[in-house]
Amino acid sequence: MANNENLVPFSKRSVSEAREYGRRGGKASGEARRRKANFRKELNDLLTVEIDNPEWSPVLEAMGLDSTLGMAAHAAMIKEALSGNVKAYEAIAKYSGQSAQTEKDDDEQLAKISHLYAQAEAIKPNTDNDQPVKYTGIPSSMVAPVFAPVVFDIQEHGHTEYVFPGGRGSTKSSFISLDIIDLIMKNDQMHAVVMRQVADTLRGSVYQQILWAIEALGLSDEFHPTVSPMEITRISTGQKIYFRGADDPGKVKSIKVPFGYIGILWLEELDQFTGPESVRKIEQSVIRGGDIAFIFKSFNPPKTASNWANKYIKVPKETRLVTESTYLQVPAKWLGKPFLDEAEFLKDTNPEAYENEYLGVANGSGGSVFTNVLIKAITDEEIEQFDCIYNGLDWGWYPDPFHFVRCYYDPARLRLFIFQEYRCNKQSNRQTADHLIEMGITGNDLITCDSAEEKSVGDYRSYGLLARGAVKGPGSVEYSMKWLQSLREIIIDNTRCPEAATEFMDYEYERDKEGNVISGYPDKNNHAIDAVRYAMNSVWKKKGQ
Repeated sequence: MANNENLVPFSKRSVSEAREYGRRGGKASGEARRRKANFRKELNDLLTVEIDNPEWSPVLEAMGLDSTLGMAAHAAMIKEALSGNVKAYEAIAKYSGQSAQTEKDDDEQLAKISHLYAQAEAIKPNTDNDQPVKYTGIPSSMVAPVFAPVVFDIQEHGHTEYVFPGGRGSTKSSFISLDIIDLIMKNDQMHAVVMRQVADTLRGSVYQQILWAIEALGLSDEFHPTVSPMEITRISTGQKIYFRGADDPGKVKSIKVPFGYIGILWLEELDQFTGPESVRKIEQSVIRGGDIAFIFKSFNPPKTASNWANKYIKVPKETRLVTESTYLQVPAKWLGKPFLDEAEFLKDTNPEAYENEYLGVANGSGGSVFTNVLIKAITDEEIEQFDCIYNGLDWGWYPDPFHFVRCYYDPARLRLFIFQEYRCNKQSNRQTADHLIEMGITGNDLITCDSAEEKSVGDYRSYGLLARGAVKGPGSVEYSMKWLQSLREIIIDNTRCPEAATEFMDYEYERDKEGNVISGYPDKNNHAIDAVRYAMNSVWKKKGQ
């Protein structure tokens, strides 16, 4: 008791009094310890009691835990932590021997717990009035008409890669962000990675765009965003949306998902990535582990047609769907009067800039020699209708290659089709001739060759092929190149003729030290181009062509 007698210090007491008070204190302390020990034992016994509770028993069973009062208490604490209760989370971390401040994988562990809890919740009987999130998909009123077919294609998984080149205000980024959330909601084993070339640009662009999509779909209570690390977690399942910059490849490779796999990738501002090889490496690092994947790529086409992203979308691919869009395909009320006024002002004052920025037209020469190249499939049915085939050949050994092409010219529409090729190194004239014969070239098919090698032309004739040297002369290179540039379209099937497609798209004027274009045509990386010039020698040599 706290009375005056008890407050007398031991130094003022006799030895017998001190001993007596020490004995009493020891006895009281022992009794207190026994009471605590008994309480601890009774509490432990109570926590191990089996329960049959309609709320918690199914949860614990789904988690693989015993249906005891103690396990129910732990599960309740985890549920509190997942709902945002920081104290509950810190208690769990402390109890499990983790430090919330030093452990880097706390979020990953909670995501695993969250996923288990969500699975258990799915089978737990509804004992209260709380209703699960009811999600029915993206409302059609949120999708611009130009993207409506893409919605169905994604639902049916018609393609793996979806590329969206478009001008300012085309709502391509809004559409992609909505669809990413839609896929997350419909695939509970799937995570997403959103990337830009530079990590510092993420927070003010794609991160905010994804948050906008979540709010627009009425799912703010379903997702929990964090800035450090920059991630967004779906609370009920633990699914993650990661944000990364390509300027730190290590952070991309180090992504470890708590369950499932990464099946969604969005590369925003595709043209700012360093090139197709870099993009392939990202895809190989990120997309793995699942049978279904969705890769989104979006960008405003750069002015120069020679930019790799502009050339990238010209090459067809069976698993890729390219959807171009402009603000003119978007309901005007979505954009607002100020946006539309700015577009009209630029259209009147600088039509070229308007075409590039608002319509997504790559209208700058950028040094490209051929701006009339169209990459598309040429069908067998079309080839059967070609009534006059032109064959051209550029001799080569190594490192310069031998290159042969077959073309068809439609003079009424000024269209040139390049539909077959053969390229090789270190092959003799006999070997290349035999290969052309295997391709179906006969003695009735005229082959116009580079006349610089008269002996090789003679060899081909001795093998039974109808070969002749191209007619050259002063200015013939410039004249034939200008003729090719003047055509309405040079159509190349990149599957049948990948080398010709690459050369025609990559062929550029040279520049001086100040960056000014040098007149003339570079004599490098142009073997397919030369073969085409020789093939069409009889056409462009005619007057008036």
